[in-house]
Amino acid sequence: MKSFIRSLAGILLFIVLWQILASVLNKPVIVPAPMETLGLMLKALFSSETLLALWQTTWKVLIALLLAILIGLPAGLILGLSETLYGVFRPIIMVIQAVPVVSWLSLVIFAWGVGWRGPIFIAFLSLLPISILTTVSGVRHLDKKLLEMASLYKVPRLKIVRDIYLGSLLPFIAAILDVSIGQAWKVILVAEYLSGGDGLGVNILMARMNINVSEVWALTLIAVLFGILTEFLIKYALGKVIKKWTFV
Repeated sequence: MKSFIRSLAGILLFIVLWQILASVLNKPVIVPAPMETLGLMLKALFSSETLLALWQTTWKVLIALLLAILIGLPAGLILGLSETLYGVFRPIIMVIQAVPVVSWLSLVIFAWGVGWRGPIFIAFLSLLPISILTTVSGVRHLDKKLLEMASLYKVPRLKIVRDIYLGSLLPFIAAILDVSIGQAWKVILVAEYLSGGDGLGVNILMARMNINVSEVWALTLIAVLFGILTEFLIKYALGKVIKKWTFV
């Protein structure tokens, strides 16, 4: 209850500061009034066009996250166990991490044109280094005594992987998701905005082209809210998995 009250107080403080900034600037083309923007946001949430665009963005985010975990986790596990392989592949990971989104976007447009594949691929590349490097860190923090004990008592390899490796990595998977969900939403929206196709990013682009600043803010707030909701639901589900895993 206290947590809810604090969150509500934070939201109210944000709206108050927003209203003060809008009043001081007195330039709706830059900072529209919060009540007008929130009204547009509620209206957009009941619009089939906005809901469709929101779904188109959401499933791209989820696929990018899933790919980053499914590929980054085993890759990080292998690199974490082998110092040699980590030394070989680390520069490649660093290059992928350093390349700007707009550069990937240009290459993707040349290769595939406008469509859903570009945003997913770019978001996946943005999240992959985080997934791999966090997993490597998790592997290196494994309790070596547990591994030695498992080896001494000849625990089956599959059980070692499941209970020791994956069990110890679950908090690091949570950390990957914690960092990656917001990043995925931002990258997908930017890719949609710049490359067209469909999704909430395209709707923001159209609002900008129509010089409808209030709608840009309203759509941005929708993206933020659903980004937070996505993070909450995924972390809640992961928490259930961790709890069940612990008691199995």
